[in-house]
Amino acid sequence: MKIVEATLRKVDIPLRNPFETSFLRMYAKKTTILELKDEDGTFGYGEFSAFNLPFYNEEFRDGGFDLLSELILPKIVGREIKHPDDMYDLIKSIRRNNMAKSAVNCALWDIYSKQQNEPLAKALGGTKSKVEVGVSIGVQKSPEQLVEVVRGYLNDGYKRIKCKIKPGKDYDYLAAVRAEFPTVQLMGDANSAYRPDDFELLKRLDPLNLIMIEQPLEPGDLLYHAKLQKQIKTPICLDESVTSLEDTDKMIELGSGKIINIKVSRVGGLSIAKKIQQRAMENGIKCWCGGMIDSGVARAENIAIATLPGYVLANDIAPSIRYYDRDIITPMVQMNRAFVDVPEEAGIGFDIDWTNMNEFTLETKKITADTEVTV
Repeated sequence: MKIVEATLRKVDIPLRNPFETSFLRMYAKKTTILELKDEDGTFGYGEFSAFNLPFYNEEFRDGGFDLLSELILPKIVGREIKHPDDMYDLIKSIRRNNMAKSAVNCALWDIYSKQQNEPLAKALGGTKSKVEVGVSIGVQKSPEQLVEVVRGYLNDGYKRIKCKIKPGKDYDYLAAVRAEFPTVQLMGDANSAYRPDDFELLKRLDPLNLIMIEQPLEPGDLLYHAKLQKQIKTPICLDESVTSLEDTDKMIELGSGKIINIKVSRVGGLSIAKKIQQRAMENGIKCWCGGMIDSGVARAENIAIATLPGYVLANDIAPSIRYYDRDIITPMVQMNRAFVDVPEEAGIGFDIDWTNMNEFTLETKKITADTEVTV
């Protein structure tokens, strides 16, 4: 592949309903879409999934937009890249900023699989024709309201329910769901809302028979997660604490958890996500694919990576309509009972809905081989 042009688009996609976690309330997915063009005219798409403020990690939309346009993409455009894995050597001087790197890696994989005339899932080594999906529910006003929201999603066909939790909105909420639905696959996602002083609060969740507690402690923390896992029977799932293959090795060595939520954007792209699931599978660590309330572009790439054999739990890859009345891909991602079918077309398997893309775009910037690296 020789990339001859890149286009960045800041895009605001309205959410059907506000989405609340332990740290923010969202009314739109403020994202950035990357389009790469190869010299043969093949286009590939990736998404810089960071939020508009650096709540989830250190990255945020405006900063990533500038980093991509001024430093990363000028190192990519005009270069011959044989395989998507090879891009990391071109930008090895840039530390972290995995979500920005992921946007490039995913777009390269889209082009690469199209040139191989293969679905992205097959190009990655995937083995599934459909992937199981679960639903992620934001913090609700009361336990009773949460129960009714869960009831609605179970009626829609979901089997795994993830509820956002935080101190003061945890045990009573999850206990109400468990009492109403004794056999549902239930988990809590803390988004790092707890601290070591909260261990007793988290121990209280053990009798609820949760399939996991996701990222209870601070991002990057592996030591105290290991201490917590020794004190509770509920499996800990790490999210923000695993950003690389090296973090995966440390998690395994310390015993910091039993499950990894692999978010493609968080770890730096499909290439790294593939390596992490392989290492985890070799060491008995279960994996599943998480998301960032993604647009259809990143959602399509999440579907592809979740076809790898190491992804054995239901994934956060809900159909587009879960979040959006209008997405930027066509057709929108659909749910088939508790599953999403894997596209059979080459590349990500979806087309861009340019009507919606153009309407939702706030800013556009093109990078060519003549664009100078500013740092």
